[in-house]
Amino acid sequence: MKKIAILGSTGSIGQSTLDVVKSFPGRFRVVGLSTNSNIAILHKQIKQFSIGSSCVRNKDSALSLKKRLKNKVKIFQGETGLLQLIRKSNADIIVLAIGGTEAFFPLLAAVEKGMDVALANKEALVMAGPVLMKKVAKNKVKLLPIDSEQSAIWQCLNGQDPDRLKVIYLTASGGPLRGAPEKKLKNISINRVLNHPRWKMGKKITVDSATLMNKGLEVLEAMYLFNVAPEKIKVLIHPEAIIHSMVEFVDGVIMAQLSVTDMRIPIQYALSYPERLINRLPGIDFFKLKKLNFEEPDYKKFPCLKLAYLAAYEGGTLPTVLNAANEVAVDEFLKKRIKFGSIPEIIKRVMHRHKNKARPYLEDILDADIWARIEAAREAERLG
Repeated sequence: MKKIAILGSTGSIGQSTLDVVKSFPGRFRVVGLSTNSNIAILHKQIKQFSIGSSCVRNKDSALSLKKRLKNKVKIFQGETGLLQLIRKSNADIIVLAIGGTEAFFPLLAAVEKGMDVALANKEALVMAGPVLMKKVAKNKVKLLPIDSEQSAIWQCLNGQDPDRLKVIYLTASGGPLRGAPEKKLKNISINRVLNHPRWKMGKKITVDSATLMNKGLEVLEAMYLFNVAPEKIKVLIHPEAIIHSMVEFVDGVIMAQLSVTDMRIPIQYALSYPERLINRLPGIDFFKLKKLNFEEPDYKKFPCLKLAYLAAYEGGTLPTVLNAANEVAVDEFLKKRIKFGSIPEIIKRVMHRHKNKARPYLEDILDADIWARIEAAREAERLG
């Protein structure tokens, strides 16, 4: 029985992971959970899965949960507590479903402990991909992607000679604003931005999907996960979101991974790998589907994707800066302090001012992250 710890268990990915676990009671056992502050859901999960230890990052919420559980369950608290949960865990695999760069140190801790990680976070790799991948190789652990696109690439490449790879086609639904006129994007409402046509996700990733930054981050993530140059990664708009990504080889053969839009499918594969387990989810009905559509991305309408490619080609600390500036800009937009059109402008200005360090150490990456956040906040204040 594979033992699993889920970091970010109360979010959509975490809850989907627990749905997968419930479907295979003899195959998986949950041994640890964490949340930022949603103790109502976490409390139910602890009871349902008989969890012995968990972490609540918000300290006030952690104290409240301890009182509710009457100290019958070990509750770690804060950022330090999350690292303690990882280091004391007897899990075989960590499901990392924490959003943003806050996942960086937990990911680093899991890798340094020699634990396999089912990765649903892209920001940590974008922030410090080369550093993390060196640690992964040194500790001989597996990073098993849960994002549907990265899972698709992984499955298409599995067993193939990586030197025979020609192009990765990273598919994108186009997000909630694909059909919106460019002139209306600058002042578009938050509700419109958060209304994704295909996926139910958290607010930050949904905004990233609307700007196509999410796809840009995935370009960088794919570079690091699969050791591929950015010129071999092409983004392809595919509104139906049935083909999750494709890989073309030098002989002209293209392999694609298709499935319905349900995150439980890539989660299950990451947990069961190298096995494939039966699930009860509906399959694709090709007779109802009838056709699949593809479009080239509009880089003028969605400049964030172009900025991400720039960071991918430049490398160094520029991806760190891109990611940090984007996180700040998206947060400012969600707090209604800036307009939607200001998001790419803030990122562009911060990237332009950054003095890139080509071969950074971890300290350089952390410094660049802090610097970019300060600069992005200043730009948001100017544009707000």
